[in-house]
Amino acid sequence: MQVPCSSAGAGSGEFHVYRHLRRREYQRQDFMDAMAEKQRLDEEFQKKLERNKMIAEEQTAKRRRKRQKLKEKKLQAKKNKLEQKKQEKGQ
Repeated sequence: MQVPCSSAGAGSGEFHVYRHLRRREYQRQDFMDAMAEKQRLDEEFQKKLERNKMIAEEQTAKRRRKRQKLKEKKLQAKKNKLEQKKQEKGQ
């Protein structure tokens, strides 16, 4: 009688070796999947950080321009006031 399976001729001890190898391979695959997921999440997080940093820089630049504009406006008003006083003294 011939046994039509792939483990034909293997001793009973070989099953435990096979089972151990199979378990190690599954653990390796699970570890690789977990590492790939972790890497994907890390990349998403870095992109989000970069996007938030760019938004913050844009807002800072906008506020800086606004402050500079107000500063120039005050300086111009002060110059105009001094010129006006000089003209009044000159008359």
